Amino acid sequence: MSMKTQLAGVLPVFQTPFNEDESIDAATLEKEIAWLFDCGSDGIVLAMVSEVLRLDTREREQLAELACRFGRTRGAVIISVGSESTISSERFTKHAESVGAHAVMAIPPVATSVREDELLRFYERLLAASSLPVVVQDASGYVGRPMSIELQAKLLNTFGDRVLFKPEATPIGPRLSQLRDATSGKASVFEGTGGIALVDSFRRGIVGTMPGADLIRGIVALWRALEAGDEKHIYQLSLPISALVAVQNSLDAFLTVEKYLLVKQGIFRNTIVRGPVGYKLDEETRAEVDRLFDLIIVAVEGKKR
Repeated sequence: MSMKTQLAGVLPVFQTPFNEDESIDAATLEKEIAWLFDCGSDGIVLAMVSEVLRLDTREREQLAELACRFGRTRGAVIISVGSESTISSERFTKHAESVGAHAVMAIPPVATSVREDELLRFYERLLAASSLPVVVQDASGYVGRPMSIELQAKLLNTFGDRVLFKPEATPIGPRLSQLRDATSGKASVFEGTGGIALVDSFRRGIVGTMPGADLIRGIVALWRALEAGDEKHIYQLSLPISALVAVQNSLDAFLTVEKYLLVKQGIFRNTIVRGPVGYKLDEETRAEVDRLFDLIIVAVEGKKR
């Protein structure tokens, strides 16, 4: 596959399954990744909702190696390498390349307020650490601080199409258009809101989306409907998807709801999230999640008939 083919379309961020002792459940991970590709994914991503920030260095490298082993023969594998120090991110970048990743993705450090010149050097060093493309992730919708459009455009102008983007700072749509316009339409951009802004983002020129794993059947169907310009089916899918994603109003909410739905679909054996966890799925919310998920499946299945 060419880089352009690999890094486009629907690339879900997989959830990390854990055994009862909170060690990584490799067998379930293999099942999850195979299921994602069977559902039509173009690739997979190890990132924030993979609980990457709750893994130690050995586990991060173990998970990256497993993701590449299970996924790289079927599509693109993107590995998150963001950390609180540049040298650690360089290490994760080099490791990702050594185990066969097709690209890396990096959020800036989130614990400190980093000047733009320092942030530029952070990404320059990651780009120098390997030959892989680097997805610049502005995850400030839920962690960190927004990155300026000017900085992102400068990275693209300096390093060309090795730099891609996953902007999540609000307001999503206008900032996406600003990035597109600041780069004369050259920026390759992924939607990163779990699907809640997918329709609007698609119309602003994104190349792909990185949703959670739990709604993969609905997201793949929505992406295909967008490509086909099927307006009726677009809204049959996007409305319940957006409503369900809106329930997930924090990182821990995403983790909890997504793992619940993966168990519901027979992919995960449990809903273990590494603590401390700042969100609990109460029964009334669970019932609403079930209702919205059922609407998504009805829309997916109805189109197949």
